[in-house]
This record gives sequence, C-alpha cells and structure tokens, in this order.
Amino acid sequence: MTATPAALRGDRDGGRARTPRRRTVVAALGALVGVGMATGACSVPPGRKSVPTADPAPGMPIASSRRAQLMQVLAHPDDDLYFMNPDTQQMLDAGVPLVCVYVTAGEHNGLNRIPGHKGETVADRPAYSSARHQGLRQAYATLLGLHQFTAWSKGVVSLRGDRLAEINTLTNGARRVELVFLNLPMRTARRHSALPSLWKDRGMIVQTVMAKDSPLRKAVPYDYEGLIDVLVGLMEQYRPTVIQTLDPDPDMQHSDEATRKKDSEQRGYSDHADHTATACFSWAAMVRWVRDATANGGEVPGFVATAFRGYYNRHWPKNLPGEVLKEKASHLVPYGGDPSWQCGNASGCGDYAVGGVRPLRNKKGWVRSTHHRYPGPRPVAVAEADGRLTAYGVLGLRAVRWRETKAGSGTWESPADLGGGPLAPALGRAALRDGRQLLFGLRISAIGGRGAENHREVVLLEQGKAGGDFLPWKGLGNPEHTEDRGRRIGVPVAVTGGDGRVHLFVRNADKGVSSRVRNADGTWERWHDLGGADIQDGLSAVVDGQGRVHLFAAGRETVHHWTQDAPEDEVVFHEREGEPLPVPGDGVTALALPGGGVEAYYRQPASGRLIAVRADGAEPVVRTVAKADGYGPVAVGLDAAGKPILLGRDLKGRIQIQGAPQRAGAVGFPELVVQRGAASAIGMGYAAQPWLLHPTGKPLPVAAS
Repeated sequence: MTATPAALRGDRDGGRARTPRRRTVVAALGALVGVGMATGACSVPPGRKSVPTADPAPGMPIASSRRAQLMQVLAHPDDDLYFMNPDTQQMLDAGVPLVCVYVTAGEHNGLNRIPGHKGETVADRPAYSSARHQGLRQAYATLLGLHQFTAWSKGVVSLRGDRLAEINTLTNGARRVELVFLNLPMRTARRHSALPSLWKDRGMIVQTVMAKDSPLRKAVPYDYEGLIDVLVGLMEQYRPTVIQTLDPDPDMQHSDEATRKKDSEQRGYSDHADHTATACFSWAAMVRWVRDATANGGEVPGFVATAFRGYYNRHWPKNLPGEVLKEKASHLVPYGGDPSWQCGNASGCGDYAVGGVRPLRNKKGWVRSTHHRYPGPRPVAVAEADGRLTAYGVLGLRAVRWRETKAGSGTWESPADLGGGPLAPALGRAALRDGRQLLFGLRISAIGGRGAENHREVVLLEQGKAGGDFLPWKGLGNPEHTEDRGRRIGVPVAVTGGDGRVHLFVRNADKGVSSRVRNADGTWERWHDLGGADIQDGLSAVVDGQGRVHLFAAGRETVHHWTQDAPEDEVVFHEREGEPLPVPGDGVTALALPGGGVEAYYRQPASGRLIAVRADGAEPVVRTVAKADGYGPVAVGLDAAGKPILLGRDLKGRIQIQGAPQRAGAVGFPELVVQRGAASAIGMGYAAQPWLLHPTGKPLPVAAS
C-alpha cells in the first residue's frame, strides 16, 4: 500500500473515547477496491494486495461534458421502478439518455405466479427471467411515451474479460433507453444468495443464467474481480454524468425471523442482500474507475452519484403524496403485465405478481416512498466578498469548487479539484466568525469484499483564510466503534453557534444523533451521543436570535428536537412535555425567525401539503404554507420583510421557488442561496454541472444576512 503523505494524515484518533484497530486514511491512498459488505467484516486475505484509490490530494484535472448520460446499476429487474422513480422518470422526460445495468437475471425460484390462479405453477427460471425482461421493456416503452408493446432492438454487447451480455435498445426521437442484462444468478448451486457470496467469498465463481428468447447462446463465468471489471468497463464506455445505485450501507434492522423472511430482508439489515451487494460492487467500481482514469495524470471523470434506499421504505412513514405515487405506481403495471396479453414473448408478458393495483395494496409499501441514502443540498454555496458565488460539491467522488466568472453572471469557471475522495455525494458546510469556510464530507475510506476493509469516516476541509486556499484534509473519525456500525452513519451537518463553536452532527447506527464540537480555538472535542432515536437522515441545524443551536430531524411518530439553554451550553435532546409535533413524512427544515423562535417546515406522510410548525409552547402552532404543494423537503430563507422564501419541488417534480416552477433539472435537492440582496437557487444539473436561477428571472429581495 502506498504510504499516506504526512501532511494529509489528519487526526488519527477520530476524537473517540476508545479506538478500535483500524486503518485511518483521511486523504491518502486508502480505500480498497476489493469486497465485503453489510454481510461481512474485514481483514485483507493472506497473499492478497489491496488496491489503492486515486490519490486524494487536490489538484487533479477534471473532465467535463455538455452531454448528460444517466446510468443505473440494479440488482433485479424492477428495483429502479420501485426505488429510483420518480427521479429516473424526470431525467428521461428531460431527454437524458439512460442505460440500465441489471446484475442478476431476476430468475429467483422460477415461479411466475399468476394472482388468483389455483393451478400448479411450474418452476422455469430461464422463462421467469425472460418474462421479467419483457416487463421492463413494456415499462420503459411507456416511460418513453410509446405503446407498451413497441418492439425493441435486441443484441449482444461485448464486455471486459471476453464476456457478453444481452442489450435491448429503444428510442423515441432523441430519447433513448438501453437495458443491459448481465444475468448473474440469484442463487448458487447450494441455494445461497449468489451476489453476497460473490462479494465476500474468495474463489467464488458463478455462471450466468440463460434467459429464454435471449440472443445469447452460452453462459459465462463471473468472479468478484470480473464483475467489478465489467462495471468499470461499462462506465468507461458510456461516460455517465449521473450514476444511480442502491444503498451500500443499509440501516441495521432487528426483525423477528418470520417477518424478516416474509419481507425478503437480510438478517440484521433493512434491505435485500442482493441490493446491498450490488451497491457495494457499484461503488467499488466507481472508485476503481476514478483511480484508473486519473493514473498517469489523467482526468477525474465528471460524474455525480446518487444512492437510493430500498426496503428501508417499509419501516418509515411514506413520503410520496397521492398524485406522485399514482404516476410512480403506474409504471409497475406494464412491468407486471398480464398472462392474457399478446406481447410477443413466449415466456411471459411480465412479472405477474407485481402488476395492476398490487404495488399499492402491498403492505410492505416499497413503492410509496423514494429516499436518498445521502440527503442534503447539492451543491452547497456561499457568497464571497467580491460578490461572486462559490459552490462546493462532489464530482467524480471528489470535492470540487466552482466559482462564478463574474458576480451575478450565473456562469462558472472550470471546477477546481479539492481532493479528499472517495466521498459520499452531499457535503456539509459551516462558516467561522472570520468568514473561513469549513466543508465536511462522509468519506468511503475503504470499500472492499472478500475480507477486505470497509470503513467510513467524517472528514474536514478547512479554509486557511476567508476566500483563500484550504488546509490539508483532516480526519474527524466516526462516532461508532466497530466497522459494521460505522458504515451506518449519515451525512454530516454543521452550524456555528452564537459563542463561535462549531457543532457537527451525524445520524448514528442507533438512528439517533452523535455530535462533535470545534472550540473557538480550533480544537475538536470527542464524539458524544446526543440521545434521541428512530430518526431519518437529513438533519437540519440553525441558530436562533439568541445564538442558540437548534437541531431537527424527522422521526417515526414526531419531529425530534435538540437545542441549548444558552449559547455556551451543550446541545441536548429536547423532551416535549405537551402535545407532540405532527408526524413528518420526509425531511424537516428549520428556520430561525427574525422575531425569535424557530419554525420547522415539512410535509406529513403521503401528503403534498407543506406545514410550518412552531414548538415554543405546550401545544405546537401549525400552519399550512400556501403555494408550496409538492413532495420532498424544502429550503427556506427570509425576504426583506422577514417572510419565508421557499424552494422545493412541485407535484410534477419541477423545481419551484415561491410557487413558481422553473425549467431546471436537478440531481438530488438544490440549495437556496442569499447574495447581494437577492435569493436564488443553485442545483446540480444532469450534465454534472451546477446551474443558478432566479424565480421568473428576477432576484428576490432578502433581508441582510
């Protein structure tokens, strides 16, 4: 392993009361592209060399593209329809070409059961795989605005390692969808889950499933290295600007054995084991793609990544309102198909147990939510002293900085590489009293299988002087004390309190909040648990008019609140004595009011209505926010009169400011920014480049910040 540069090593103890044996690599060649997952712990196997990531030191050249391209990597046919829509649909509607890579054949037990049919269903794995592929063709035809039985072009694509895969292609004008079926099995010969076994076991080799009616004529073998290599090759070929995956680090979930099996969840975690293994392979492939591309002075690939929660959706209040849910569920109808259809596929016209109204009637409720694994604004932004806007985000798994070419222009200089990768896609930000910026990231410092390490850690990039260069990356460790628990932490959120201390917060493995505090002299205290439990990620921190820090998070049955009695006090969990706050369906956004107090903005479960809640008294004061119907979290600022300015998504998924829809597609959620007396929005476009917009083309007046 290449040695870590001394200037980049940072804080090795992570600020914890005790430290397990681990390889802390803050800004060095640390991540492993090997294998091991929620289903495995880590030590490098004897005789196996770990593979370093690209050098995380800053200053690498970054590739750019004006052509957007979406790539999705899925475990099974239908994972995208259940867990990634409506995000995928919005990009398709915007004309972004899509390539979907399905890792397994989806053959399961070979039983394509017809609801209500009382006769015996004969198991036929190749036929069931073919029927699910047909269902996908039907679903994506409708997503492209075509008839569900529109004919696709079927062919064979060559992959790395002399492997072949089936590829199906359909276009509608300039819009294009490609489906790539790798067709790895879901089960091994010993009835074990194949992908998790491939991820964690040395020497494991699986043979692909030959779906009926496929143009492929023979099965091909895959081992761990082969699958990563194939995924890297596809990334190099398509050069995606957006990569969507499943969740590599799902929540810990302790369910009784009967419930776990009924819900198809892996033991101890809130997701299917295939989803987790596929996500781990996908992120390991992204890390390797960046490493290979930047070798010998090459450019960092210009892409942004998004991971989606899976069976997690079952365990939390549902966050899609009826109008959005109806559209999302409608695309599972052609996927499920019907045995009476004349679709032209002799093996079946869909996954029969899934179509019709069944996704909406399913008690698991997977279709009723869409959750990002790494929530938060993308990018984060700050107004500089010269009036230009500076944005910070993650590109090619590395932190980057964009600056406006001229104040108010909305055009950007080329991105400057700040290094630090591989990073999760959302950054936290706080400003010190002297104007220096602090950037916080969740670093995937090692991701590997077959017994290799899997570490996550919070890292810091601190500005040397306001508006100037940054100091070397610094490691802030992880509030959890084991590798497995450390993988469950959330995106860092930070705020500077009235006494000048910086409060850093992350969701921990127990679904509560952990915190670390930076004192005014620059020293960091140790991680400590703030209590509270059963919250979702997507924390919101603000400082009120008295300088007190407030932290809000969405729980299962109410909104959780942590605060201080005075700026110099510690942040503690606030136990409400009166009526609980209304149940949140999604992320909560806090706003400090000019007259004192704090409001929390959020939508209730399955509702598009936005409410604002004040929790000062025994009974919460709840009001409906006008012209703000939509879904997902919102960003809130104040205008010159002290009234809220709102940024969010409407019911069609369009970005809207103050109820005015905008023509701007965004990966993830944009940020509301205040500069030069005006409010505007900054978001990450589908071509992995930021955009800046004002509502109706005119800046909004805002209160002085």
